[in-house]
Amino acid sequence: MLQPLLMIERLSYSLQIAPKYIKNVLDLLENGATIPFIARYRKDKTGGLDEVKIEAIRDRFKDLTHLEDRRTFILTSLAEKGIQNQDIIGRIKQSDNIQILEDLYAPFKSRKKTRADIARERGLEPLARLILSQRYFTIITEASKYIKKDVPDVESALQGARDIICEIISDDVALKESLRMTFQNKGIISTKVIKNKVEEAVKYKDYFAFSEQVKKIAGHRFLAINRGSEEGYLRLSIEPSLDDAIFKIERKYIKNNSEASEHVKLAIQDSYKRLIKPVLENEFLNKLKTNADKEAIEVFAKNLKQLLLASPLGNKKILAIDPGYRTGCKLAMIDADGSLLETAVIYVHDSSKLKSSHETISALLTKYGFEVIAIGNGTASKETEKFFREMQLDLPIFMVNEDGASVYSASEAARQEFPDLDLTFRSAVSIGRRLMDPLAELIKIDPKSIGIGQYQHDVNQVKLKEKLDQTVESCVNAVGVNLNTADHTLLSYVSGIGPALAQNIVDYRRKTGVYKSRDELLKVPRLGAKAYQQAAGFLRIKDGTNVLDKSGVHPESYKIVYRMAKDLGIMTEQLIGNPILDGLDTRPYQDEENGELTLMDIISELKKPGLDPRKEATEFNFAPIESIDELYEGMIIPGKVTNLTNFGAFIDIGIKEGGMVHISEIANKYIKDPAEVLSLDQGVMVRIIGIDKDRKRISLSIKQVS
Repeated sequence: MLQPLLMIERLSYSLQIAPKYIKNVLDLLENGATIPFIARYRKDKTGGLDEVKIEAIRDRFKDLTHLEDRRTFILTSLAEKGIQNQDIIGRIKQSDNIQILEDLYAPFKSRKKTRADIARERGLEPLARLILSQRYFTIITEASKYIKKDVPDVESALQGARDIICEIISDDVALKESLRMTFQNKGIISTKVIKNKVEEAVKYKDYFAFSEQVKKIAGHRFLAINRGSEEGYLRLSIEPSLDDAIFKIERKYIKNNSEASEHVKLAIQDSYKRLIKPVLENEFLNKLKTNADKEAIEVFAKNLKQLLLASPLGNKKILAIDPGYRTGCKLAMIDADGSLLETAVIYVHDSSKLKSSHETISALLTKYGFEVIAIGNGTASKETEKFFREMQLDLPIFMVNEDGASVYSASEAARQEFPDLDLTFRSAVSIGRRLMDPLAELIKIDPKSIGIGQYQHDVNQVKLKEKLDQTVESCVNAVGVNLNTADHTLLSYVSGIGPALAQNIVDYRRKTGVYKSRDELLKVPRLGAKAYQQAAGFLRIKDGTNVLDKSGVHPESYKIVYRMAKDLGIMTEQLIGNPILDGLDTRPYQDEENGELTLMDIISELKKPGLDPRKEATEFNFAPIESIDELYEGMIIPGKVTNLTNFGAFIDIGIKEGGMVHISEIANKYIKDPAEVLSLDQGVMVRIIGIDKDRKRISLSIKQVS
């Protein structure tokens, strides 16, 4: 059994991280530290481990803990049942594989009475053992000795004996592990369409008669197959060649060509088909699903991270538009701080109302002096863009991905902020704010509504939510949060805070006015020293009483900065951005709690305090096309990456229908993942290589552009 020290050693070996750093990470997590806090402010204790490696330590430790918990349960259960088989107990204590633990425990689990149990109750186990020995004897003569009321004839005796042999074989842990390897290395996953569902299952046409090796099938392909199976359109199976599996069992159990061995062979066939294959098939289906889920969740998380960290435009006055035909385009005039100033409606598709629409825009420009135009990229977006370009306002025009804006507009948060505002105006506000700061706006929306990732509705929803919450938390803390402007949703993702404290922080701000220092947080109801320690470094106060409050320097390190300034004979304010920092010897300021890595971070923050790691948004112009009918094969046009999957990238080319670049058409070299060369929101030139107007599909190539 694994002791804590052995767990640390095992984690160290598997993750290739020094044991002392593993132990420090586990201690910090146990004491309530968040992963962003550990990665950012405890680098000397972790050797500079990033969030990914800290997450790996946490997750692997959970797995080992689960293994030990399960081992303890199994041993306790065996003891309660009075089972004292020292060989089994010893193997359970030594096993470091959860599946083998379950195999060892399987014969002793509480279960429904099996055919073998019934045969044993009828006294047929000695006959089964005799047959399994495969000594030379007359089968009928020996079987006849067991005939009685509940065993009426020889065949009943032999069948009962074979049932017992079946179970002996299926309980063979070493054999089952060997067959697992056969499933892994030689297993074939096969699908067939349900005969009376051919027409309904047309979207799964590629899998009507499909087969592929288990070890080669891509995660996204398995998720598609699994969905088809769960919807009742496909019949799904996993198994190696029957001959391979039976040969492996016979090689272990068949000893000769005796009469008894023929009955053992019958038992082998029955054991594999009835007891072993269904268990291993289900096990591998679960394994493939788990692996495919993990792969899809990682893709989703990577895309979400890129989207949340997309370039913000910053604090500018924005005219935001939710385009529409019949009901008009809903306008929201957004101030530089994100507040709503005014709403209006214009009609850019009705020639009789164009003059009035021009006048409305001119009046808003005169009144508010908006600096940027943001247009949602949904229905009527191209016509709306054309309308504004023809006005020649000489202002940048941004097409903003509006996926999820309608979800936000109907949310409780939107209703609370704008109780008297129509849904479509709320959408316009969301579009404008998304351009201003994608992170602050997108966290208000369920990530599954944003239109990124692959098969997100098919994967384990608990694990997906956990991963996405971690991703949002990581992004929020990487950027930092303005304590005096952030709403409770954004604040709730700050390290150590959560929804309840976030609301308390906002309520306190409304009651007493803006925060002038980070220390004021300690006056917020229920926000104690622990939460303050975890959160303070990620919160920013731009014009507070302490210049360090706008930086990423943690308050626990302020005394170091004060010492630096004193030693240099300057004020703390003069230290900010001072070239003297470049050659500063940090060794005099290092101690047990603050080592070289911490001091390097402090110097970096002092050079550029509160620097936003994101690049500023820049205008992007699509080709002047309005529909799929204007496209032709060979045409080269600009596009923006809107989604990345393991099999390719989806591209917005400025019309209703998006295009897709298969992974084989991305680069003139082999790549395993589109994310190796592409990122969300990236501008690319693409060549159109296929147009399917009936299915509204456009095939693109990046590598064929040059």
